[in-house]
Amino acid sequence: MNRPTTALLAALDALLAVAIGIGIPLVMLTILWAVQFDLAIDWSVFWRSAVDFWMLGNGVDLRIALDPQTAAQLALDQAAVPFEIGIAPLGFALLTVFLGRRSGLRLGQSAHPVLGLAVGMLTVAALAALAWQSAQSDVATPSLRQAVLFVPFVYGLGLLLGIVPSVLRERTALFAWFARQVHRIPAPELPLVATALRGGAMIATGLVAVAGLAVALLLVIQYSTVVSLYESLQSGIAGGAGLTLAQLALMPNIVVWAASWMLGPGFVLGTGSAVTPLGTQLGLIPSLPVFGALPQGSPLGFAALIVPVAIAFLVAVVLRPRLRGGVGEDRAAGRAARPGFGPVSVGRVVATGVGMGLVAASILALLALWAGGAMGPGRLADVGPDPAMVWLWAAVEFSVACTVGLLASGVRFGASETKSAVKPTTADDPLGYRQK
Repeated sequence: MNRPTTALLAALDALLAVAIGIGIPLVMLTILWAVQFDLAIDWSVFWRSAVDFWMLGNGVDLRIALDPQTAAQLALDQAAVPFEIGIAPLGFALLTVFLGRRSGLRLGQSAHPVLGLAVGMLTVAALAALAWQSAQSDVATPSLRQAVLFVPFVYGLGLLLGIVPSVLRERTALFAWFARQVHRIPAPELPLVATALRGGAMIATGLVAVAGLAVALLLVIQYSTVVSLYESLQSGIAGGAGLTLAQLALMPNIVVWAASWMLGPGFVLGTGSAVTPLGTQLGLIPSLPVFGALPQGSPLGFAALIVPVAIAFLVAVVLRPRLRGGVGEDRAAGRAARPGFGPVSVGRVVATGVGMGLVAASILALLALWAGGAMGPGRLADVGPDPAMVWLWAAVEFSVACTVGLLASGVRFGASETKSAVKPTTADDPLGYRQK
């Protein structure tokens, strides 16, 4: 594809991504408008609500200013004072990333992926600004600065997730540049850095996956409580469908909260509350049926603390052979071992284990930062896990578990530790390492 075609396709993909993101809540709200409100309310109210919800899901804060009568009906502390809603329903962010990745996979196969990335992000920024202008109201006001920065950033992240694999697969000029940057890393350190990055990503992914299974299991166990909360709201069929859509959008947030719960620091649902493996202390919380599945304090909560440690230990055991940089694989294939690779020292093993822990902790802390925020006025301004505590707990647990896993799984150390290295004697043993 030439430059104009690449730019046009990137812009069309961005337009489609924005249309789908706003269209999903808009369709549900339009059905609610027709069924429950009998078309008696101005439809533009629901358009603004759909835009606000889409922006909120992509990280844009909403400033809410309620009139005194509405604030009194809600019976929430400090509801009459303008407040911000900052918690992002990550389901919409994941949708934006998914649509961006689909576009990135195509752009990565073109000759101008960087141009496509720039055009896609600029198009989303322009469309977000137009949507912001159309969603102005006296009640809810999204942040313009965040709208033109955060929404294209989320979409650009998806574009990169699609472009990078395509570039690596197609071996384009951009791939050659990336390979040159990688080759700047000293050869002895390359497998250690690669193992730390790969291991940290695997640990974070594994913990989030286990947390998702735990949330699903809790919803099944507490099914009757969730249903009774639905019935108590008396929202009707259309209102119940809209409520379910909102909870599905929040489900990735809840999974991240569950991962923080397994790590130990847990999360909060309002100032002064605490949901941890050691116990649950709640006050007034939002009336969402999914909160009926919150874990209660029990001795089994201590068992959950073992899960992150076990995941980190198993990942370290699986990735341990990569520390030797593939010497064994090279010999098995009849090739000479690559210079700079071979047995590693205890210090490098420990550094790799700590690196894996820090990478995993950083990923989880970023997820915790994105998954929390203000859900309402007063004490509801503090909802979700504390990113700093998540990083601290995860860094300690994962670093120790990864280091123990690497040391306990048979890493062969260098000559200074094991004296297993001898001088090279044959051409088929260029590094001089022989098994005793």
